[in-house]
Amino acid sequence: MEITYPEDLQYLDSHEYVRMEGEIATIGVSAFAIDQLGDIVFLELPEIGDAIEVGESFGTIESVKAVEDLYPPVSGTVVERNETLIDAPEDIAEDPYGEGWLLKVRVDNPDEELVDILSAAEYRAQVEGEED
Repeated sequence: MEITYPEDLQYLDSHEYVRMEGEIATIGVSAFAIDQLGDIVFLELPEIGDAIEVGESFGTIESVKAVEDLYPPVSGTVVERNETLIDAPEDIAEDPYGEGWLLKVRVDNPDEELVDILSAAEYRAQVEGEED
């Protein structure tokens, strides 16, 4: 899998990404993290209508190597979750930034969110530095 860092996304240092479209945030996991985890075998996500909070885990992603908590870059209410990935979590690796999104969240305070967030360039510098 080619590891890319789309410029239209913002990233957490825990490897989640967010794409803001108005008050809706699409959340997923970066290609770098998926590459590091290996084959994804299980995904636990919140239900539609659940509230998620910055700093609090909203689910887990499990691979043959590890189980990692997932953290939201924004606080809000889940309005959609990727049911396709619940049934076939291994598909996340095929298109992590497109069809491999995890959640869509209605953000509580769009103007106040995204404080501890990294640009694509900052995230790339951080993770590529980790590989040395």
